[in-house]
Amino acid sequence: MSSFTGAFIDNTWSGGDGLESISVINPCTGEECGKVSACGAAQADAALAAAQAAAPGWGKLSIDARAALLEGWKAQLLAHKDEIVALLVAETGKVAGNAGYDFSMLVDCIGFHVQEVRRAYGTVFPSPDDSALSYTRATPVGVTVMVLTWNFPLLNLGYKLGPALATGCTAVVKPSELTPLATSRCLELLAAVDVDGGGGGGFPAGVVNVVNGTGLALVEPLCASKVPRLLACIGSSEMGRRMVGYSAATTVKRFALELGGDAPVLVFADADLDAAVADIVGLKFANGGQICVSPNRVFVHASIYEAFLAKAVDKAAAYAFGSGDDHAPKEEVLQPVATEESLRRLLALVEDATAKGARVLHGGGRVDRAGFFMEPTVLADATDAMACQAAEIFGPILACRSFGSDDEVFAAANDSEWGLSGYVYTRSLSTALRAEQELMCGNVCVNGAHYSIELPHGGLKQSGYGKDISHLALRDYYDIRRITIKR
Repeated sequence: MSSFTGAFIDNTWSGGDGLESISVINPCTGEECGKVSACGAAQADAALAAAQAAAPGWGKLSIDARAALLEGWKAQLLAHKDEIVALLVAETGKVAGNAGYDFSMLVDCIGFHVQEVRRAYGTVFPSPDDSALSYTRATPVGVTVMVLTWNFPLLNLGYKLGPALATGCTAVVKPSELTPLATSRCLELLAAVDVDGGGGGGFPAGVVNVVNGTGLALVEPLCASKVPRLLACIGSSEMGRRMVGYSAATTVKRFALELGGDAPVLVFADADLDAAVADIVGLKFANGGQICVSPNRVFVHASIYEAFLAKAVDKAAAYAFGSGDDHAPKEEVLQPVATEESLRRLLALVEDATAKGARVLHGGGRVDRAGFFMEPTVLADATDAMACQAAEIFGPILACRSFGSDDEVFAAANDSEWGLSGYVYTRSLSTALRAEQELMCGNVCVNGAHYSIELPHGGLKQSGYGKDISHLALRDYYDIRRITIKR
């Protein structure tokens, strides 16, 4: 069982005296798998002060110097991969392949954003009378605060910390109290970096700091402080609004927020039905349905609706349950949801839907075993009146409904306060182009879910703003200054 005491400040865990502990629960067993300290305002202030003190030196390092230190951290992460992945499996209930992907995204983000900084070119502006030379210079914003959620702990860390460190920003990281172990271990390894092998090339103290604890105890002091220039979050829309509200009374800050999703899926009559079902069901049940871009409202043309449902049920019935290496590599495995509270909320969504006319075609209940497992569930005839369509499901419930006309389905798809991802399945170029133009989502995927580190990821409306990954992520972490030199 792993335990992290106090806060990680200036490359050391300290200040744990008198702090209560938070138990970390393994969703596969319902049993404790680790502990962290419940930090509060004092630890938040100390971490911010350390990040502020480190910011000038870190920001002035050349990209080559920062890259060498970040490569040293990557080497430490890779050397401890098995240990870190085991922590991920324990605290999240992930299957082994999913946990390995989560780990690899952190490692990949470190190197990717360093290379993007090398390609971050400025702009020279013409002078009509040739009287001056004007150009832009990118400067790191300084101290950043990162509030991260639990579904992909290390991917989420990489999405925010990768561009922050590459651009020269310092950070205070607040992991989810549900899944703090792997994140804490990864960041603890910064203290082990030794670039030159003689102890003189270590990672600078204070560049990255960690405060574990609850959102209620930490988010307000972190966001209300005058120290951070940028507040970053991967989490719910509610958390994003809280962060904006807490910060407003003290200073004008910048935000990089990837918030909730309500992804519409539009399956048209001419779609490749087998491919669409495989893609939609696979994405829906991956990570226990706990993915911000997971299908939430599945609209299927009336002419293929029952065929779609039958194929979806067949796919859902093939899932086994577990985590880690419990199953054969080719077996589809559904991992547990995060908490007992999450499971009860999902079961209530099914109960609400059936009371309002939905058909449960498969699943709908709790799995009779230890942990927080829910059966892969297929609902037919969902409507806007059902709670599972009015908000993000974030669990293994595939809620389907039929449609008749293109105008109807595009209007329904956009009838949401969220706008993170949307999916379209069609063989028609004109339909695909209409979707590209009309779907109000930050990510629009046609004939297959596609996400990659090179592609910008972010939402519209209440799903936040700013972009993670791709070269566009750097914009959030840079101040762009215009320089003019008179001739």
